Amino acid sequence: MKNQKVFAGIILLGFGFYFYLSQNHLELFKEYITWPSLFIIVGIAFLVQGYSGKNYEAILPGVIFTGFGLHFHVVHKLSIWPNNMGIFLLIISLGFLLQYQKTRNGLFQGMLFLIISIILLFYDKVIGTLGLLQNRVNTIWKYSPVALIVIGVILLFKKK
Repeated sequence: MKNQKVFAGIILLGFGFYFYLSQNHLELFKEYITWPSLFIIVGIAFLVQGYSGKNYEAILPGVIFTGFGLHFHVVHKLSIWPNNMGIFLLIISLGFLLQYQKTRNGLFQGMLFLIISIILLFYDKVIGTLGLLQNRVNTIWKYSPVALIVIGVILLFKKK
């Protein structure tokens, strides 16, 4: 019961500050009163519930909400920040890996998302360095969604 009070308390506290700042139009916080801030508030509530309440399953959604909120705040402010699917998969993999640290569950998913995110984030650099193999890699990359679908179906229906 205490865990639910902590989560609800942080949500109410965070949303209260958010709406107070948005109603009073404080110039100092004007650029942070946007919908990604709500994601961050919810994510922090999940993370506090996950770590302080020992409800470790809340770590994954906490990292996802907080990471996505931070991404949407930072993406237009920093020119070096990537804005492709790879960053979202990297945030999800971080969530799985942090959850694995406490529950010993989710290592495979975390590593899989990490590998795919690295490929997506550095795809242009890898293709540039390969040079001569570009046509072959492009052909493989063209059919990679089919391979991912096939692997997903195998994992879903494979009997232990």
